[in-house]
Formats: sequence, C-alpha cells, structure tokens
Amino acid sequence: MSAQLTLQAPIALPPEQVSSYLDQLWQQDLEGPAGAATFTLVVWEGSWLEQQLVRCGRVDGPITGLVSPQLLTAARDCVGDCNLPLSTAPLDPKLAWRLGEWQGNHQAEDLRGQFVSGAISAYMPRRLLTLAPTLDASRPLETLVAAYCPLPEDGSTGSACGDVVVLRGGMDAQQQGLALIQPLIRADLPCWVWWNSSLDEAPEMLEKLAPPPRRLVVDTSLGSPRRCLEILVQRIDAGQAINDLNWLRLRSWRESLAMVFDPPARRDALVHVVQLDIDVEGHHPVKGLLLAAWIADRLGWHLVGSYEVPGDGTGPGIGAEFERADGQTVQFRLMPVPVGVPKTHPGALVGLRLICQRSDGRPLCVILCSESGGCMRLESGGMASMELAEDVVPLPNESEEMELARLLSGGHDSTNPLLAAAAPLAAKLLPS
Repeated sequence: MSAQLTLQAPIALPPEQVSSYLDQLWQQDLEGPAGAATFTLVVWEGSWLEQQLVRCGRVDGPITGLVSPQLLTAARDCVGDCNLPLSTAPLDPKLAWRLGEWQGNHQAEDLRGQFVSGAISAYMPRRLLTLAPTLDASRPLETLVAAYCPLPEDGSTGSACGDVVVLRGGMDAQQQGLALIQPLIRADLPCWVWWNSSLDEAPEMLEKLAPPPRRLVVDTSLGSPRRCLEILVQRIDAGQAINDLNWLRLRSWRESLAMVFDPPARRDALVHVVQLDIDVEGHHPVKGLLLAAWIADRLGWHLVGSYEVPGDGTGPGIGAEFERADGQTVQFRLMPVPVGVPKTHPGALVGLRLICQRSDGRPLCVILCSESGGCMRLESGGMASMELAEDVVPLPNESEEMELARLLSGGHDSTNPLLAAAAPLAAKLLPS
C-alpha cells in the first residue's frame, strides 16, 4: 500500500448517516485538504474463495480481497481434496463452491475495502466504494467510512485526498446498500465499476451498479463462458465502456504473434493461413476464443460455422470454419488440455499454432507456447516438412489491481476497439 496520511480514522456508522457524515467531513472537519477531482471507483468484492479458505481454517486471515501467493498456495492444495481435476485454476469459482460444502467456522477480521492496493491508491480515487458480501447471507448491513491522503513519492506538497466507504453484509443487506450507494456517486466525476467476482453471481446487482455511462471492468475468466461473452457483447452493443481483465492478459500473446510475422519474408504468409489451433488449460475457452476472434478479425476472415469436437479424455473442444478474403478455408480448433500446475485464472493459454501455405510453396508453421515444455501436442503432425517458427510467450505476473491501475491511468472512456470487434465473434464461436 502506498504511504498515506490518515485524515480521519475508519469509523463505523449507521447506514443512514453515511451520506450526511461525508458531507460534514469535507465541508467542516477537513478544512485544509481538498477532495481530489479524479474519479469514483465502485468495487463488488466477493472474495468467496478467501472467505471459504478462512472459514475452513486453511488460511488465517485477515480477509483483504487481494490475491496473495499464500492464498493461491492454499487454494491449489485444496483442489485435490475437493475431488476437482488437477487442471482446476485456483481462482475457479467451482473451488470456492466445493469448499462451501466443508465444515468449519474459523473467523478472521474482514478488511475488504480498507486494504487498498497501492497500485490503485496511486491514482488517488476521490471516492472508493466497496460492497463486500459475506458468507452469512443474513448478516445485517455494516458501513465503515475513512478519509485519507496518499503521500506523493516525489516529495511534492500537492494533496489529492479521498474517502473510503465499505458496505459489508449478506446479499439481502447489499440490496439495501444500493439505495445508499447511488447518492454517493458524484455525477460530475467519472465512475468506474469493478466487478471483482464471478459474472454468474448477483446479476441484478451488476445491472444496478453499472448502468451507462459508468465504465465497467469485468474478468471473463470468472463465470460460465456464455454468460461472460454475453455481458461483453451486450455492453458493447449498448455503447457502454467495458474493459475485460482477461482480454488484457492476452497482450503478450498478441504482441508475440505480431513479432513473429514482423520480418518482411513472413508477412505474405498471413494471407495464406489454413489452420489455427489453440490449447487452453481446463474447460474455460473464453480467453482462447477472444484470441482466435482477434486473429480472424484482423485478417478479415468470415465465420462459416462452429461446432463441438470430441476431446481426448479432457472434454470436448470447439471447432470452426472460416473463409478468407480470397475464398479459401481456414480450420480452427480450440482444445482443453490437462495441466499439473494451472495458472491463476481459468482458461489460461497453453499454446497456439498457425499453419500457412505460402505462395512460394513451402508451408510455415508458427507455434507459440506459455512455457518451453508446453508445445509437444502442437509440434506433432507433419511439422518436419514445414518451416518452423517457435517461441515462448513472456507472461506478465501482474495482479488484478495492477491491470486495473493501468486502465485507470489511461482514462479509457470507451471500449478498446480491438475488444469491441473480437467479443461478438468470440460469442459466435461458442457452439449452441
């Protein structure tokens, strides 16, 4: 957390007093510092995995809402005990659901909303509103208010102070808290809504928290694939600014693929692609579909149809047929593969293969992998007769808070145009 000067220590208030208290706080009690004219950040902070791990005694707490190495280690240790496939990602909502069936009543302090990541506080939100639903569905609404000033690291004296409001309680209490939240979102400042949880849960809360023109941030690795892609498409069609952390994690794959074809001798091969194969961890295809849709959109392919293809014991894959601008066919396959130690988020990419029938008669095969040993399946099947270009994609190890901070730093009052073009096509690739 960035260094902060606490102007007013956290204080618990009755919900009906929060709005008037904040008005008094800035108008009378804090006469020196001025509130920052920046933005409002609203966070839906489910943290169901962390809450369940604490309840079961697998981690000690406190509950912070942050994804720590200790949390990931404890989650991975529980996958086998929950009789889930070893390729289950630690943040897969299925794991939290299975843990909910375990016995346990361990308690820990809940600091969600108070433990602000330094990556986010560095951009000095004027108001940070956190809705922190609890495992106890009947828990009444609790509200906490604090004021702070991040201390500039460069030694400057300028202050941009803000306040923090936390709403903690069961799902019914969170519904009650909506009436409290709306007046606290200033109309004269941009508002970001970060849905930091599965997109399958509490759809009515998402609708009420994130109407246009608020800017919505989601993670399409969390939730059922169809629901995740439907939300992207619906918000894009409505003209709302929506950003997807799952899409942002594709940055290094897109850059690596572009670099492979940067040499002039290879650029011609891009218009002669005949096959695209993508391997993903486990059974969450959204990330792979977004990458395939980006490639298809950039190269001007037309989708002919998609279908389910049989897997090799790990579950079915997804197949599709595209038509290039010259009328030739491109075959696409996305396959789930088992992995021993999966990445943090469901559906991480394992590898990508592009086969091009170049005009000079010699085929080109491009293979990208997330690690040096992960491409054996893609390296099989007649590669010896082709020119092979193979590379390992450098994967960034950045937290959700770091990715969100990147969005906050850039403004982004509209949807990334590449995502806006890829998401509708990715949704069509899901077989009905």
